Amino acid sequence: MVLEATMIVIDNSEFTRNGDYPTNRFEAQMDAVDLIFQAKVNSNPENTVGLLAAGGNGPQVLSTLTADYGKLLGGIHETKIHGDLHFATGIQVAALALKHRQNKVQHQRIISFVGSPIQESEKELEKLAKKMKKNNIAIDFINYGEESLNTAKLEKFISIINSHDNSHLVTVPPSHRLLHEVIASSPIVLGEDDFGGNAGQAGGFGNDDFGFGDPNMDPDLALALRLSLEEETARQARETQAREEQAEPLQTVAEEAPTGDANNQDEDTEMKDSN
Repeated sequence: MVLEATMIVIDNSEFTRNGDYPTNRFEAQMDAVDLIFQAKVNSNPENTVGLLAAGGNGPQVLSTLTADYGKLLGGIHETKIHGDLHFATGIQVAALALKHRQNKVQHQRIISFVGSPIQESEKELEKLAKKMKKNNIAIDFINYGEESLNTAKLEKFISIINSHDNSHLVTVPPSHRLLHEVIASSPIVLGEDDFGGNAGQAGGFGNDDFGFGDPNMDPDLALALRLSLEEETARQARETQAREEQAEPLQTVAEEAPTGDANNQDEDTEMKDSN
């Protein structure tokens, strides 16, 4: 699994009070933050995740990079819905936070929720995208709520920053599916290696390969089952290794035993000959 440091940028502007996503845009976003954090940490125990709010009077770092969800939760509880979305500034502050990651081997990633109209011009966004690409920062956007206004700008941004399919745009219009359910079956959570281009094989799990039905019917269950399968495979590998290690001394004794019997037979033969 990829070793990453990820900054999640949430939108806490006034637009997130809108109730077109249950219970509103902000709460739907918070459920998705929980999902993303768990997916990132479970995929690699050395991964770290930070949290930043891009609304209000300006971007605010709610939690520095950590593997402790309690720290993110504390930052979420301090967040209030107010002000406007500071899209470009939020991305730049998140990039600065990634520079302070303790493990410099970690790849840098920003996952940004966009639930408000982006005020920056396409020219400003193009300049920002080129800067992020130069700094080797991958960016994923979760475009919801104002997708009719933001999609074109975000598609242009992704087309500039994308390198070997390391950045993604997930657009989620209002529907019967919850926001975090859509994200659970997207490459943002499943990763490039696991995500299939066929919509019927989300996460690389086709109906035949996955073995538990269509993962799109219940993305949360699909993710839980996938992680459970990985844990079971690792457990079985540990048990096999332990059995092999226990068998080595027994094999050594078995190999030495015939040698001892042969020596005894040689001694008996010598005694008979002497008599």
